[in-house]
Amino acid sequence: QVQLVESGGGLVQPGGSLRLSCAASGSVAASGRLFSLFAMGWYRQAPGKQREWIAFVHPSGHTEYAGSVKGRFTISRDNAKTTIYLQMNSLKSEDTAVYYCNAHRFDDSYWGQGTQVAVSS
Repeated sequence: QVQLVESGGGLVQPGGSLRLSCAASGSVAASGRLFSLFAMGWYRQAPGKQREWIAFVHPSGHTEYAGSVKGRFTISRDNAKTTIYLQMNSLKSEDTAVYYCNAHRFDDSYWGQGTQVAVSS
C-alpha cells in the first residue's frame, strides 16, 4: 500500500509563490529505489470543474507540464526522501484549486487527500 500526504498549500497573492510537498509512506517508502519506480504527478481540481493533470515526473526524471502551468511550475522528486515537490511561481487567481498528488505504476494508482491553494488579493 501507498499513502500520500500533501502539504504546503495556503493563501497567496497573485504573482506570489508556493511550494507543495507530497510525502509517500507505506510499502513504497521502504526504499528510495522502490519509490523511484513510480511515476508521480500533480493534479488539481477547481470548484465546479473536473480534476486536471498539471505536472508529471517519470521514473527517469523526465518531466511534463500542462500548458496552463508550463514555465511557472516545476515538479521535482527526491527518491531518498520518497517525496515530490511542486514549486509554483507567478501564481494567478485561476490557479486556485485543491492540489492532489498521484503515484502510478502499472495498474496501481494512489492519491493523496489534497491541499488547498487559494490565490487572491
